[in-house]
Amino acid sequence: QVQLVESGGGLVQAGGSLRLSCAASAASGSIFNIRRMGWYRQAPGKQRELVAVIMLGGSTNYADSVQGRFTISRDNAKNTVYLQMNSIKPEDTAVYYCNVLLWREYWGQGTQVTVSS
Repeated sequence: QVQLVESGGGLVQAGGSLRLSCAASAASGSIFNIRRMGWYRQAPGKQRELVAVIMLGGSTNYADSVQGRFTISRDNAKNTVYLQMNSIKPEDTAVYYCNVLLWREYWGQGTQVTVSS
């Protein structure tokens, strides 16, 4: 079983920055070659949506709404994915979920990001 532990959410003023982290681990031993790591978010009353993903080889994909403001990165040695969020807007308020793809998808428990205007 794979566990994802997210951290870094919180309350931030519009225009500020936050950095989210998500570390993957397995009780059975080491994890290798996570094919895809990413972040999704779900705002109240809305469907969960893609924020950004990063593949094992380093290629990335971003939602148009965060392009140029958010940066996704990963540390394969630590099985950790990061989301650097800059120039945050009130509409970025949501629960952010970590997602990884191994032989199947796994989801984190979510971390709340609240942006005050």
